[in-house]
Amino acid sequence: MRCPKCECQEDKVIDSRSSREGGTIRRRRECLQCGHRFTTYEEIERQPLVVLKRDGRREEFSREKLAGGIRRACQKRPVSPQAIEEVVDRIVSEIHDKYDGEVPCLAIGERVMDELRVLDPVAYVRFASVYRRFEEAGDFVQAVKRLEIKRDTATFQLPGF
Repeated sequence: MRCPKCECQEDKVIDSRSSREGGTIRRRRECLQCGHRFTTYEEIERQPLVVLKRDGRREEFSREKLAGGIRRACQKRPVSPQAIEEVVDRIVSEIHDKYDGEVPCLAIGERVMDELRVLDPVAYVRFASVYRRFEEAGDFVQAVKRLEIKRDTATFQLPGF
């Protein structure tokens, strides 16, 4: 690893720890020439994914594009940058686990909507308006009505209650 201060390639690792739920390793390093300390991150390199667009085009999957769309939907909402990063991490991880090579854009969009529905209802409607290409006020009303439907699949009614 090259020192960002003096560009020497000799360093020692001072500390290593797992971060992002085991998805990366954070390493603190010290340059043996100038003593400068810096941090590096190591993560698994995954096969690049290609997104199959609605019109048939193919485009390389971009984590930054995904994060940007979610950030725009959450703009001026009480959603922390950390919460957005966690959502992006979950979506990217799930997409890489589920798809090899090609992923339909619809799978990404639906996954984002599922996450935003839980994270922030206004961000959900904002994203849905672009993703679903709303053209009339009725489209917004339908999206809001979908928010009212409970989707708690982990709650089971006990017998006798």
